[in-house]
Amino acid sequence: MSVGLDPHSPGPHGVDEADELGTQLVRLIRLVDRAQAQHQVANPDAVDRAAYLLLVHLVKGGPRRTGALAEMVHSDPSTVSRQVAQLVRLGYVARTPDPEDGRAFLVAATAEGERVFAENRRLRNERIAAIMADWTPEERATLTRLLGRFTTGMEEQWSRP
Repeated sequence: MSVGLDPHSPGPHGVDEADELGTQLVRLIRLVDRAQAQHQVANPDAVDRAAYLLLVHLVKGGPRRTGALAEMVHSDPSTVSRQVAQLVRLGYVARTPDPEDGRAFLVAATAEGERVFAENRRLRNERIAAIMADWTPEERATLTRLLGRFTTGMEEQWSRP
């Protein structure tokens, strides 16, 4: 067996920690998926993670073309186009002609989309705050800082050709 492949054998620097982190990330993703499914059943305004992510960018960043939105969420333009079409059907997003190019369209969150985004964000934040209610402010700040650093590292690592 190669060194580092057995989780109980010593491996190269950082491999043991990476294995444990990987295990915790799998647990986290599974729990987030379960919570998302329960949230969708219990809340009429629930949107899936993909729709929420699009709404985040549209509410915070304003109108943009679907292609630019796809780049921002690291997704295929055709996938984002289908997701935007669903958000349009729900009344959360509207398409308007791009003033710079009449052949293109901009997508923007509607007032209803902003409301749904705010409600989903509020519920998410309440859940996170409840989980960390007995943590110290320093522990919460440390998790936020390190998770941000880890996520940035993932984006940088995975965006390389």
